[in-house]
Amino acid sequence: MRKAALLYNPESGGSHARRQAELESALALLRGANVEAQLILPDSRAHAKEEARQAVLAGYDTVFACGGDGTIHNLIQVLANTGTTLAILPMGTANALAHDLGLPMNIAAAARAALHSAPRRIALGRIHCLDLEGQSRTRFFIVAAGAGVDAHLFYKLGTGTKQRMGMAAYYAKAWQLWFSYPMTRFEVEFPEAGSGESRRDHVTELLAVRIRNFGGVLQELAPGASLDRNDLRLVLCTTGSRLAYLLYVTRGLLRRSWKIPGIDLAYSSRVSCEYSRASASPKTSPQAQPKVHVEADGELVGTLPAEITIAPDALTLLAPSR
Repeated sequence: MRKAALLYNPESGGSHARRQAELESALALLRGANVEAQLILPDSRAHAKEEARQAVLAGYDTVFACGGDGTIHNLIQVLANTGTTLAILPMGTANALAHDLGLPMNIAAAARAALHSAPRRIALGRIHCLDLEGQSRTRFFIVAAGAGVDAHLFYKLGTGTKQRMGMAAYYAKAWQLWFSYPMTRFEVEFPEAGSGESRRDHVTELLAVRIRNFGGVLQELAPGASLDRNDLRLVLCTTGSRLAYLLYVTRGLLRRSWKIPGIDLAYSSRVSCEYSRASASPKTSPQAQPKVHVEADGELVGTLPAEITIAPDALTLLAPSR
C-alpha cells in the first residue's frame, strides 16, 4: 500500500464526532507507515462513487470503505474489474463482511491490520433485475443477494432504518413485518454444481450467499459459503412455514447441522428467478401480481425477474491472513 483514499459514509452507525476522531487516528497510523493517505467525506452515495472513480484514475492503489456493508456495496460498483484494492474500516451497523474477514471492529486496529494484510483476488456476485422504476439494472454484490422474504423486509423498512433505530429495534420491526408477509411464491432455475443438472423449484425465498460468517445474531446463514469459492451458496426455501424459517435461523445461531424440511442448500454459478406462471390467473395482468422484491448486500435493488451470476476474479480485497 502506497497511496490510499479513505471514503467515509457519514450515514454509517455511531456518533459523527466520535467517528471523525477515529478516522483521524486511522489516517495518522497510515501516514506513519509512509502511506500517502487522504480522507474524503462524500455528501451522498453518488458523490462517494464519483470520488472512488477519481481515486482509481488518480492512481490510488487502495480505497478504504469507511462504513458498513452498504458503503462497501456502493464502492464495489466502481472498483470491480479494476486493479485498485478495496480495504475496510468497519463503521456500519451490521458489518457482515468485516466479521467474515475477521477484521477488528476497532477502527485504529482495523487500519493497523490493513498495513499487515495481503491483497487477494476474489469473485463477486452479480445480479441483473428490474429496478423500482421498471428499468433493467445490474449490480455487483459481495455478501449476499436475495429475493422474497428478506428483500420484502428491506422494502418495507426503507433506507436508513438500521441507522436510525439501531440493530435491536431494527430486528424487532423486522420480526413484526415478517409475520405479515404473504409468503409469495416464485420460480427459480439453476444448474447444480458438480452434476450440472438443471433444477427448477417454486420458492418463497432465495438467497445467493458469498460469505460464511455474518456476525451478530445470524452467524452462519449458509454453511459452505466462502469468498474463496467461484460460485454461489444457494439457500432455497420451498416452504411457506414461518416455523421452518425460525428453525433455520435458530440452526445458524446454535451452529447446528439440523435438516429443516422445506429449506435446501445448493451450489451454483447462476440462478434465474421469475414470477410463478402456475400461480397467475389468466385474468390477472402481470402488473396486478404481488411484487417480489430483490436485495443485494442489504440494499433494495428492485423486483423480479432477476438473474444472479458469479463474476470470477472481479475484485482485489485487502484482508488479514487466516
